[in-house]
Amino acid sequence: MGNPYEKFPHIVSDGVILRKIEETDLDGLFEIYNNENVFTYIPGDVKKNKATVLNMIGHFERDFGKKKVIFLGICLREAPERIVGVAEMFDYDEKVNMITVGYRLNEAYWGKGIATQAVNAMADYLFHTIGINRIQAFVMPANEKSKRVLLKSQFRKEGVLRQAQYWKGIGVVDLEVYSRLSTD
Repeated sequence: MGNPYEKFPHIVSDGVILRKIEETDLDGLFEIYNNENVFTYIPGDVKKNKATVLNMIGHFERDFGKKKVIFLGICLREAPERIVGVAEMFDYDEKVNMITVGYRLNEAYWGKGIATQAVNAMADYLFHTIGINRIQAFVMPANEKSKRVLLKSQFRKEGVLRQAQYWKGIGVVDLEVYSRLSTD
């Protein structure tokens, strides 16, 4: 069993690359974080200026160093320099050997199977390179597209946590829990 924070991941699959987010990714990252539609079903709020997003890039590095969150830029294989989304791995629990994943895409890339490719690439990396046993994701019940992504990626719906978390920008929310085990 490995630790996801030992080495910063660089994940390559047939369709996508998940890589470290750099300052040169500012414009692509701003397109994602400046779009209100992206934040309909995820915690947080829209970022109104590039300086705020630039500051976030520095926090991504810090959060990895603190073993809190791994933020990865989602890029298409044919354009590895352009970020079209962000993948996250967080809440690693060493005793249970589990981690939570999340993802968000630039709206121009919705409905193209990119999120599913990114989730599958993360799962493959986490199961086969790191040795994680359980990957989980939390989805708002109304987020049908994200639920489809997880189901296409062999995740199973486990149930609903009613009024279980406070999400900044949204309030107290119900969350559906999906998981995939290394033995699935």
